[in-house]
Amino acid sequence: MIEERAEVRPDAILADLNPKQEEAVLHTEGPLLVLAGAGSGKTRVITRRIAYLIGCCGVPPWNILAVTFTNKAAEEMKRRVGDLLGQDGMRVWVGTFHSTCVRILRKHGGVMGLRSSFVIYDEGDQLSLMRDCLRAIGLSERALNPRAVLSRVSRAKNDLLSPEEYALVANDHMEERTSRLYRMYQERLEGLQALDFDDLLVGTVHLFERHPEVLAAYHDLWRYILVDEYQDTNHVQYRLIHLLASKHGNLCVVGDDDQSIYKWRGADLNNILDFERDHPGSAVARLEQNYRSTQRILEGAASVVAHNAGRKGKTLWTENEVG
Repeated sequence: MIEERAEVRPDAILADLNPKQEEAVLHTEGPLLVLAGAGSGKTRVITRRIAYLIGCCGVPPWNILAVTFTNKAAEEMKRRVGDLLGQDGMRVWVGTFHSTCVRILRKHGGVMGLRSSFVIYDEGDQLSLMRDCLRAIGLSERALNPRAVLSRVSRAKNDLLSPEEYALVANDHMEERTSRLYRMYQERLEGLQALDFDDLLVGTVHLFERHPEVLAAYHDLWRYILVDEYQDTNHVQYRLIHLLASKHGNLCVVGDDDQSIYKWRGADLNNILDFERDHPGSAVARLEQNYRSTQRILEGAASVVAHNAGRKGKTLWTENEVG
């Protein structure tokens, strides 16, 4: 039985969008890079694009995945889609990278020996476990800061480096000790049927790479993928998204190459700068009208970011008063 869904008039979805926002909403097939300047209405574009796919193009809501970085942003996105589409809007999977990966691993992690009841270690749990590892090899916290070790381990996982791979590239005494602790820490996590936050992403990438039948199931499920704040994605997030989008190519990423702030946690600005190279034939929409600031603020900001190396280039403007 095919479930009927109410159609939505395009003018109801496109109402109050400026021409560039409308351009981004209407480009539904193939890869799309949306360069969204500060205060340019990127959340509006993402939610209207989802509503257009469902209400005007007939895409089932469960065939759409929207990913962002925080639970607050995900809830706001879902609320706006629900306001536009009602119950259909609530059937779209909108979540963070981590919540999406938890869902996948709870369902399919068994093929890798992971119980569906696996435990997720928070920062406090991780710190306690790393302290145990330090004691096990006879090191004090004064000799080696467990937070610093965890930071290095996290960066290794975000770069998809296993303990064995990390050991091969360790080139000083600190990294050699870190590689030993990384191996012990990971072995203990596995013995406890526990994952830390980085493992949620790494485990999902490994699941898809080692079990293509699982990836194929998600290709069938999520045919349209939207990613917010793409400039702040790291390597493992990049790999995850490109595995999911590899069959249909309907990948829409939204971000601003002038606003990347998470390099300290592994964010790679090249992910957004190289999007067109990674996806030949990509469309690009630049959201340059600012709704938040005065023209003086925009001019001041532009004079700073104009010096950023490798930027895609945007010229923000506003209809607001000079200020």
